[in-house]
Amino acid sequence: MLSVIFYMGLLAISKAYVNVAVNKPAYQQYPLYDGKDTYNASNAVDGRKSNLSLNGGQCAVSWASTTATWWVNLTSIHSIHHITIYFRTDNNDSMFRAYIAEDLLGFSVYVSNTTGRSQGTLCFKDDSFTIHTMPPVITANCFVHGQYVIYYNERLPGVVYPDGHNRYVASLLCEVEVYGCPDTGFYGSNCSIPCPDVNCQYCHIETGYSQCCKPGYQGHQCELVCPSGSYGAACNFTCGNCRDVNQCDHVTGACLTGCSAGYMGDLCKTPCPSGFFGQNCSEICKDTCSGCNNFNGLCDSGCIPGWMGDLCNKECAKGSYGTRCNETCGNCRDVNECSNFNGTCLTGCDAGFEGNLCRTICASGLYGVDCKDICGNCRDIDLCFHTNGTCLTGCADGYQGDLCKTPCPLGFFGKDCIKKCTETCLGCINVNGLCAAGCLPGWIGNFCDKECHTGFFGVSCKKTCGNCHDLKQCDHTNGTCLTGCVSGYMGDMCQTRCQPGFFGRDCSEKCIDTCNGCNDVNGLCDYGCIPGWIGYFCNKGIDQNNTCRRANF
Repeated sequence: MLSVIFYMGLLAISKAYVNVAVNKPAYQQYPLYDGKDTYNASNAVDGRKSNLSLNGGQCAVSWASTTATWWVNLTSIHSIHHITIYFRTDNNDSMFRAYIAEDLLGFSVYVSNTTGRSQGTLCFKDDSFTIHTMPPVITANCFVHGQYVIYYNERLPGVVYPDGHNRYVASLLCEVEVYGCPDTGFYGSNCSIPCPDVNCQYCHIETGYSQCCKPGYQGHQCELVCPSGSYGAACNFTCGNCRDVNQCDHVTGACLTGCSAGYMGDLCKTPCPSGFFGQNCSEICKDTCSGCNNFNGLCDSGCIPGWMGDLCNKECAKGSYGTRCNETCGNCRDVNECSNFNGTCLTGCDAGFEGNLCRTICASGLYGVDCKDICGNCRDIDLCFHTNGTCLTGCADGYQGDLCKTPCPLGFFGKDCIKKCTETCLGCINVNGLCAAGCLPGWIGNFCDKECHTGFFGVSCKKTCGNCHDLKQCDHTNGTCLTGCVSGYMGDMCQTRCQPGFFGRDCSEKCIDTCNGCNDVNGLCDYGCIPGWIGYFCNKGIDQNNTCRRANF
């Protein structure tokens, strides 16, 4: 019986107002078989309601879930009188109450200017229906204005719902009709009476009383303009940074005489873009600012590295650089050529340093401009001074001078070059005195400090002494036999055999004339005697009466 009453009420009212929802854009959460026209959200505003079944193609149907949302966009704000909803019934009241009503119990209807129901007006909330009393068609008066009509239902976890409420909800809407005036600014049963207050934007659809003033007005009859400094709907908006706040348009908020310094735009609410400031944002911040004040151009956010001052118009003092000029330049060749931005030494580093900032001491073993010079023969290479190469702890053996690059002079070696090479060296190594170039004749050893062994002489002692009478008396330098030669040899070096006819030590004795040839060592007549003589030395004559015989040697 209740459903009949709701439906009859609908017939009586619907003749007076226009359904402004027909064929307007619609949306539903969790659409059933998304993309299939049979269950689309738009079916609920297509003007058809002859078949209220699931598969009749005239209903918007969603999946069962913990929330259900459907809305229609009226495309502009309308003054609304009432809303009528036709639920899915499957064209059978018993089926409706047994299987469908439980998903609908507890539903709500909102009117809003956005798709957010929380920002709108609640027109109807079911808090008393049961599956036995739930009407299949319901009409709710809603004397408000808005652009979106929203159907909503929920089953939240942890909330206890009355008996008969299903654990899930769904949008099962076969038609949603929104009746009201097609145009704003009118009221009455035929929407033909203009709202009585000239500054009224929306008035009550039945009584004509103002419900909303036009932007820029307020008061019971919208007779007051917004106070100075405010504008717009319900005077809820604050004027921007107008040059003269009294010249802020109370309707649009436009600053009629322009913006105060630092702002731009019709409403003067937009700060100058980065890099600009002043009246109409026409002045350009210095490019040395990290960020300038949009009002007066002061560099409130500081300067880029290398600059200082309120306007960042001063370079860092010589010898400093970086943010707030707090960094000290390195060992630049010319401190005036230190970049005030990043400290780079533009003309290179002072002697002894390297790197862009010239803070790095030359690597061990290097010194001078650009660290290109190689340290000398310092006793400790790490103690080569990085600026000029001076060896701070002296030179390694064999070198001299501040840089220790000068070898010891010829004939000297060792620490500070104070040691003298052995006189018998042809040339010694400046470091340790070794006779690398060899020894004078007659000398051997690393330092040429040893005479040749007995029987040898000359360069490297490679020559063998001659037939000296005493080998120990062979001169180790030139091989001279200082005490003469053994028998049979002659000469300073005793290497020459006696000449024919001579023998003995130093060949000082003469062979006997009766020899055909004597031994040069002992004078024996090895080759016999001349006729008439016999004996080892051919010193015995033969008698003329005897037979002449040669001695048998």
